[in-house]
Amino acid sequence: MKKLVALIIGLIIIGVSATTVSAAADYEVKKGDNLWTIANNNNTTVEKLKDINDLDSSMIHPKQTLKLNEEKPEYYTVEKGDSLGEISRSYGDDVTVGDLKAWNNLNSDLIIVGQQLVVNGASELNTEQVATEQVEADSTIEIKEPEPENEPKQEPENEPEEATEDEVVTLEVEEEATTSSEDESAQPNGRTISVEATAYTAYCSGCSGITATGVNLKANPHEKVIAVDPNVIPLGTRVFVEGYGYAVAADTGGAIKGNKIDIHVPTKDQAYDWGRRVVEVTIVD
Repeated sequence: MKKLVALIIGLIIIGVSATTVSAAADYEVKKGDNLWTIANNNNTTVEKLKDINDLDSSMIHPKQTLKLNEEKPEYYTVEKGDSLGEISRSYGDDVTVGDLKAWNNLNSDLIIVGQQLVVNGASELNTEQVATEQVEADSTIEIKEPEPENEPKQEPENEPEEATEDEVVTLEVEEEATTSSEDESAQPNGRTISVEATAYTAYCSGCSGITATGVNLKANPHEKVIAVDPNVIPLGTRVFVEGYGYAVAADTGGAIKGNKIDIHVPTKDQAYDWGRRVVEVTIVD
């Protein structure tokens, strides 16, 4: 009887642990949820949720399972004597030789000592390239040229060199560029407020690429623009955003209410790198 109770308790603990791990990676949509609240509660962005879940719009439905984080790849480094069969067996029934070949773009069972293999399918390595680089590295032979006979060296006469006009102009331009860069990064005077800042691109699902004030961000991908709540920062206002620089309040957003802004960046990678942070915004004019 005691053994039976202990077994039941053990199974319950395992079930709870598995549920906890699953909950950390996935989220089941509940009635009344939207992507904004889910992203806000899990320290991520709507853009990232849509990207990793292949969503074309912001529409979700109850009991839908959303991934909250992208699975990171797990690697195995090939050792002497290894084979794909032995490696797959060491990971149990979850990994087959076919999986290893598909995840790592392998056309044969040939693997090389020191080669890194993806073993969880999270991403793919260009294994052929790795193999080629390894073979090239192993087959490289260093050829030494014969050393020349010692000859008396003639010491050059040290004469001061005068800077040409082109060099002088170049130095002056570099100094001006440095000064300009320092001015750009220096925080200006003005009223400063703290805001929660996220980032977006002109190519998000359902986005036209045209801001509320008519700026075409697809035609001008490097335009420094922020989306604001016009009740807090009026449209057309020039601002300085900590970590972003000078920008113009030229757009709005359904989720941008109160002390929140959305900065425009050219690529999704830059939007992910920015994430969600609290920054100081100075109203310049």
